[in-house]
Amino acid sequence: MRSPVSAIAYEVYAIKYAQHARRASENFIGGMPHDAHDGPMPLDYFVWLLRGEGREIVVDTGFSAPMAAKRGREHLRCPTEGLGFLNIDSKKIKDVVITHLHYDHIGNFDLFPAATFHLQDLEMNYATGRHMAQPVFGGAYEVEDVVGMVRRAYAGRVRFHDGDSELAPGVSLHLVGGHTMGLQVVRVATRRGWVVLASDASHFYANMDEVRPFPIVYSVADMVEGYARLRALADSREHIIPGHDPLVLERYPAPSEALRGIAARLD
Repeated sequence: MRSPVSAIAYEVYAIKYAQHARRASENFIGGMPHDAHDGPMPLDYFVWLLRGEGREIVVDTGFSAPMAAKRGREHLRCPTEGLGFLNIDSKKIKDVVITHLHYDHIGNFDLFPAATFHLQDLEMNYATGRHMAQPVFGGAYEVEDVVGMVRRAYAGRVRFHDGDSELAPGVSLHLVGGHTMGLQVVRVATRRGWVVLASDASHFYANMDEVRPFPIVYSVADMVEGYARLRALADSREHIIPGHDPLVLERYPAPSEALRGIAARLD
């Protein structure tokens, strides 16, 4: 097993802010095998926090209560409230990684007024290009979120990444694509080894473990290749954190009893 970079070790948290009831058949291309039971398989919605080495880095910014109502999701709390449970003030955060520009990963960006946003070149190209004229690609984007990020690019508050890059010692960004053209994942050095925040490179453990892709996808081929990339970046399968799986809150401990069911410590 590969060990973390020198003595670098970040705390890593998943913070739940919303949920959505779904059937298992909705979470896989082609639905369920004929001999499999199609039961409930809900989505949880998370933002993530990296803390350590004198830094606080937020990964994704979630969506708002009005957006939840528009999209038919159950909004539990503002992601900034969840961060506040961990003594994080969103107004002071200097670095926010945006894994991709879908509505559930970029909403609330205006609640991070001091932040530089880290985004892949390809994701901005995709979200502002020809594919957005097709609902199959553009349906998970909100135009005002994308326009807001364009405005921040003009204001010098977006740092664009062209493929893999180091954000800070022990934190690196990796272009995976698949779900969107410019999806990136985050690799973090922790006390237990290299943890990879997969975001929507794999919504559920089952997507990557069973090689059964989620149906919102730009390139199925890239999504499947992304599963192998996740395994190569992480110290083990247990070091890969999917983007929407309720099992995350079951498999990892809460930071405190008061935060059980709200946050999990992943390091």
